[in-house]
Amino acid sequence: MKVLRDNSLTIVLLLATLGTLTGMLFTGLRVYNDELAEHGGQTVTLAPYLLSGHFLSALFENWESEFLQMSAYVVLTAFLFQRGSAESNDPDQPSQEEDSGLDQDDPAAPLPVRTGGMARSLYSYSLGWILFLLFMLSFPMHLRESASAQAVEAMLHGQQAPTIGEHLFSAKLWFESFQNWQSEFLSTAVLVVLSIFLRFRGSPESKSVSDPHSKTGA
Repeated sequence: MKVLRDNSLTIVLLLATLGTLTGMLFTGLRVYNDELAEHGGQTVTLAPYLLSGHFLSALFENWESEFLQMSAYVVLTAFLFQRGSAESNDPDQPSQEEDSGLDQDDPAAPLPVRTGGMARSLYSYSLGWILFLLFMLSFPMHLRESASAQAVEAMLHGQQAPTIGEHLFSAKLWFESFQNWQSEFLSTAVLVVLSIFLRFRGSPESKSVSDPHSKTGA
C-alpha cells in the first residue's frame, strides 16, 4: 500500500520503539524484583512496576538525553560546519534557504509561512525549539521519578528518603544524566566525521558513493 510505503520509516521506528520498550519493561521488572527480594522487600507485578520510579526514571532519563541530542544537532548544524561531512552545510556556499518571502503566496506553503510576520519567524526555528522543549519537559520528569526510585532504595536500606530538591543537587541524578548526554554527543560527532569518508547507498544521511571526501553536504 502507498500509505505504508510513504510512512514506512516512521512505522518501523515506532514498532522498534514499542518492541524495545516492552523488553525494557519486562527485564526492568525482573531486575527491580531481584533488588526488592535481596533486601527483604515485597515484589511487585507488572502494573505497579509500570508506574514505579525505577521504570519511569530510566525511561525519562533516556528521552531527556535523546531530545537534548537532537535539539543540539538541529541548532548547531545551522551555524557550525564540518568540511566534507554529509551532515553539514557547505561553509563555502550561501545558506540553502533564502528567506525572500516569495513563497508566502504559494498555496502549498505551510500556514505560518503564508501568514508571514511573527508566525513565519517562529515557524522558521520551530523544529529546534520543540525538540528543546521536549528535553525541558523530560528533565523534570526524570528528576521526579529518579527521586522516587531513590526514596525506595533509601527505604530498603533504612535510610531517610531525599526530597526532590535534595535529589536535584545530588551526584546520582547528574551521573544518570551525564552518562547519557556524553554518549549522545559522541555518537553524533562520530556520525558527522564518518560521513566524510564512508557511504551508505540510498541514505539521505550519506553522500553519493562516487562523491569525493571533500564534498560537504549530502
